Amino acid sequence: MLPAFALVGLTVACGAGGSGAGNVSASNSAAPGAGSGDVGTVAKDDALAAMVPADIKSDGKIVVGQDQSYPPNEFVDGGKAAGFDVDLGTAIGQVLGVQMDFQNAAFDGIIPGIGAKKYELAMSSFSINAERLQSVDMISYYSAGTSLAVLKGNPDGLKADDLCGKKVAVQKGTTQVEDLDKKNAACTGAGKPAIEVTQLQAQTDVNLALTAKRVQGELADSPVIDYAVKQTNGQLESVGAPYDTAPYGIVLPKNSGDFGKAVQGAIQKLIDSGAYKKILDKWGLNATGAVTKSEINPAS
Repeated sequence: MLPAFALVGLTVACGAGGSGAGNVSASNSAAPGAGSGDVGTVAKDDALAAMVPADIKSDGKIVVGQDQSYPPNEFVDGGKAAGFDVDLGTAIGQVLGVQMDFQNAAFDGIIPGIGAKKYELAMSSFSINAERLQSVDMISYYSAGTSLAVLKGNPDGLKADDLCGKKVAVQKGTTQVEDLDKKNAACTGAGKPAIEVTQLQAQTDVNLALTAKRVQGELADSPVIDYAVKQTNGQLESVGAPYDTAPYGIVLPKNSGDFGKAVQGAIQKLIDSGAYKKILDKWGLNATGAVTKSEINPAS
């Protein structure tokens, strides 16, 4: 089965319909060393595993909130969760000796779901920023910027720093929404026409809007745009270099204590062992945003 994005050129796409989760309901309870996240044997670390709170590991799993419409980071393939975040999340589970139960959800409902204890952890390409850190802890694991995608040849002459009067699509709840708000204020403040912003619930819907020529461009995280360009077989291209680079963070409840230290320690162990690099290489991401140190935000 094709990844969700590869379907955008067809008459029916996984993201069409705007259900808030890419029109899919798949989850993936990947046992340590098994499933789509299997990238080799990763040993359990007993010391780190012991730091996971009993009320979280008592059922043998960690429930993970994730918007699976954001390839290559998280998407649905063959009815199961797949992608960079799924592979890395599964490896974290291996280190901690628990299963990772990836639950599909609307992106803008995931952090509230952490607060409501619907999810015990969230891993869905969340950029670390001050607003999010007011309500959650975030553990860094990758670095990505924002990129602009347009139709091949850029027929409308879009530039990331000059989108005034253009039609641009973006996924709801992402940092790119705030970015477009700032750009729009600059446009209208300079007496230029406003950007016509289309916010869609799933990233697959954003991709489809551009390939169907309902908009002239889209903004998304750099690895997502790079993957989209590859998957559309020449329909799209990226314009300019990524900007506003920031780390991705795994989301945990505020004041996560030992749980946060366990997750951070697991990521660092994967980095130091080389397993992290193998996962990045699998998804073609190693050259762009690999980190050498995982950190807890805010710092304890």
